[in-house]
Amino acid sequence: MAPVGSKRGVLERLDAGEVVIGDGGFVFALEKRGYVKAGPWTPEAAAEHPEAVRQLHREFLRAGSNVMQTFTFYASDDKLENRGNKLTFTGQQINEAACDLAREVANEGDALVAGGVSQTPSYLSCKSEDEVKKIFKKQLDVFIKKNVDFLIAEYFEHVEEAEWAVQVLKATGKPVAATLCIGPEGDMHGVSPGECAVRLVKAGADIVGVNCHFDPMTCVKTVAMMKAGVEKAGLKAHYMTQPLAYHTPDCSCQGFIDLPEARRDYWERLKPASGRPLCPSMSTPDGWGVTRGHAELMQQKEATTAEQLRPLFQKSDAKH
Repeated sequence: MAPVGSKRGVLERLDAGEVVIGDGGFVFALEKRGYVKAGPWTPEAAAEHPEAVRQLHREFLRAGSNVMQTFTFYASDDKLENRGNKLTFTGQQINEAACDLAREVANEGDALVAGGVSQTPSYLSCKSEDEVKKIFKKQLDVFIKKNVDFLIAEYFEHVEEAEWAVQVLKATGKPVAATLCIGPEGDMHGVSPGECAVRLVKAGADIVGVNCHFDPMTCVKTVAMMKAGVEKAGLKAHYMTQPLAYHTPDCSCQGFIDLPEARRDYWERLKPASGRPLCPSMSTPDGWGVTRGHAELMQQKEATTAEQLRPLFQKSDAKH
């Protein structure tokens, strides 16, 4: 077990040409194990069930991960309190517990700890840049207190919000990685992967890439577009990808979350398919077509009402 101070940092490893492997997928893995609620996808388990989070970190470490990412996905206060979600722990308690668990397991090997922030309901609700940055800063204060090794801005659908996150994280002087949940079509406002990467590097990111919404080959294609854009702009960066573990050939701009399999009615109306011609072997993306500022994305602390859900269900029924 290497002392924290003796470990080489992420940029040292990357500059030496090493491949650095992270962990990830915690909300889905822990939801399947009964520790995360589908829908909110928030990480209260770090404080409520630390043994479950510790065990998943340990499994990744044993599998070869070089980075233990704090289980702080969607752990901003505005997300934790969103849509009627009831809290038994504060955001600070959850973030601190996640940092402690990641460090504990990282110290069992030669792994680093990365503190992560994600996109916010406040941005989707058109809050100001200062308001959104204050939310990131609140999480960042915990990461500095716990002395994580580097920082990640992950799971951003809009490059503008990711830039704001990078600017806040970079002020610490620690290495910063930034990943967007985009594919070859770019972010939700149509900004290309190459331009997204350039903007993130200029904002201060040392590592840029994509995560979570697409399969491995689509992610590699997207990162290649990012790399080409960065090099064309005369800039330098390292690159990363956190892909899904399955193929998504039928996805559109938003990736797998835009597919109908996430809804109960899809499975109730599913037609058995053999994969032969004329069998219903492919999904049809929803093509939701809404983004920041749309009424459907305005966030609230109160639980979603039946009246708010009705138009979404009607839209789904119309497709069938």
